[in-house]
Amino acid sequence: MCLGHPPVRTIGDVPDTPEPPAPATSATVATGAPPLGARIGAFAAILAAGAAGGFIGYAITDLQCSGDCSVNTAIGGLVGALLGAVGVAIVAVLALRAMHEWRTIVERDATAAERELDAKRARRARAIDPNRRPRVR
Repeated sequence: MCLGHPPVRTIGDVPDTPEPPAPATSATVATGAPPLGARIGAFAAILAAGAAGGFIGYAITDLQCSGDCSVNTAIGGLVGALLGAVGVAIVAVLALRAMHEWRTIVERDATAAERELDAKRARRARAIDPNRRPRVR
């Protein structure tokens, strides 16, 4: 029974400096940011909803108050604007995320379809190879 050290295992030589990765180009880097037009549209929708919510909040507070209610109507307008803007912002973020996910699915399906088409072309090219002998069945 041997109680000595286990045998020493070594690996091959490791280079001193690893090869640098290929530089990233805009075609190879997938970004999670939605298109500029979609972001501008979402921002405009948030502003419009905030303005509409502010008008609605002001009008509701103004209808319920009698006399000097400038502070109350201002608070009602501010609360309405915040509620409208936050609500539309949540919907806009969800819509932009869904848009990104949809583009990802379409790109993934497109690459899968391209691979399938390449495989079909390769099978077809093997089938009509003039140098290939026919199979005997």
